[in-house]
Amino acid sequence: MDLDLDERTTGFRDEVRAWLAEHVPRTPLASFDTAAGFEEHRAWEAKLADARLSVVSWPEEFGGRDRSLLEWVLFEEEYYAARAPGRVSQNGIFMLAPTLFSHGTDEQRHRILPAMARGEQIWAQAWSEPEAGSDIAALRSTARRTGGGWLLNGQKTWSSRASFADRAFGLFRSDPEARRHHGLTYVMVDLRADGVTVRPIPQLDGEPGFAELFFDNVFVPDRDVIGEPGEGWRVAMTTANNERGLSLRSPGRFLAAANALVREWRGAGEPAGTAERVADAWIGARAYQLYTFGTVSRLEAGGKLGPESSVNKLFWSRLDVDLHETALDLLGPEAEVSPEWTDGWLFSLAGPIYGGTDQIQRSTVAERLLGLPR
Repeated sequence: MDLDLDERTTGFRDEVRAWLAEHVPRTPLASFDTAAGFEEHRAWEAKLADARLSVVSWPEEFGGRDRSLLEWVLFEEEYYAARAPGRVSQNGIFMLAPTLFSHGTDEQRHRILPAMARGEQIWAQAWSEPEAGSDIAALRSTARRTGGGWLLNGQKTWSSRASFADRAFGLFRSDPEARRHHGLTYVMVDLRADGVTVRPIPQLDGEPGFAELFFDNVFVPDRDVIGEPGEGWRVAMTTANNERGLSLRSPGRFLAAANALVREWRGAGEPAGTAERVADAWIGARAYQLYTFGTVSRLEAGGKLGPESSVNKLFWSRLDVDLHETALDLLGPEAEVSPEWTDGWLFSLAGPIYGGTDQIQRSTVAERLLGLPR
C-alpha cells in the first residue's frame, strides 16, 4: 500500500489530534469495571459521539463519518497516543457492529447502531460456557422455538462487560441433533429481560470485569436473531475474525506502549543488556502497524478477513506480553509502584486466552492455512 498520506487524511488526523488534546480528561476516569466508572465511560462515549468520533469509519446515518479503514487506524493511533479513556463500548463497536454490517438486516442496523455509537447501549459478550471456552462449538445453552421468537436457557461465563452492560450477543444451540458447528443461532438479548440473572465475577483486584449469565426461559424476538437460524457459526466467524484480525487490538495500543517503553529505557540511562529487548518491542509494534495497513488495503480492495486472522492474533498476544515484561524488568522494584506497567502486564497475560487461546489459534493455522491433518 501507499504510505504517503493525502491532504484529506492528514487533515483528519490533525483534527483528531487537536480534539483529543482539548477533551481527554486530565484525571483518568474510574475503572469501567466498577459501576461508577462504567457510567463515566458511557458519558465519554457520548462526548465522542457528539464530535462524531466514536465510530469514524461507519456511515454517517449511523453516527460515523464514512471515513476509510486507514483513517480509522490513524484515529486509533492518535487515541492511544493521547492516553484517552478505554472504550467501554468496544464489544459492540468493534465486534458486534462488523457482524451487523455483514449479516444484519437494515432494520437491525438502524435500530442498534446509533444507540451503540452513543454509548446508550453497551454490549457484553455471551460466548464462553463452563464446558465450552475456546471450543465454542461445544456450547450447551439452548434456543428453543416459540411463538414470535425463541426461549433461551443455559449459562454463559467470563462475559466481558456483562456486570453493568445493557445487552449481550452470542451463540445458542437451536438444533440439539445437529453436528458440531451446525444448529447454532446468533442472538442479541436484553440483560434486563425476565429470566436473566447476572452474577458478577470479582477479579484479583476485586472489580467485576466479567460476569456469569444465567438464562431461564428468556424470550428473544425473531428480530434479534442475526442471520438465519441454525447458521450462527458462520455469522460468529465474522465476529471472531474481526476480534482476532483487525478491530479489537489496533496498532495504536502497541505503538503507544512501545514508545513509552523507549522513553523509560532512555530515562533509566539505557542500561546495558536491555537495548535488544527494547528494540524488539518497538520493531514488533511497528511491524504490527505495517501488517495492519496491509490488511486495510486488502479489505478496501474487496477482500475479507479469514483464518489468517489467527496468525495476527498469535502475534499481538505474544508481543503484548513480551513488551510489558521488558518494561517490568527494566524498572525493577519501581515497577511495583507503576500502575501503567503492572496493570498493562496483568492484562497482557489474558491475551493468549481471550479471542481464542493461542493453542486453538495454532491449530487453526495448521489446519486451515497450512493444510495439515487434524
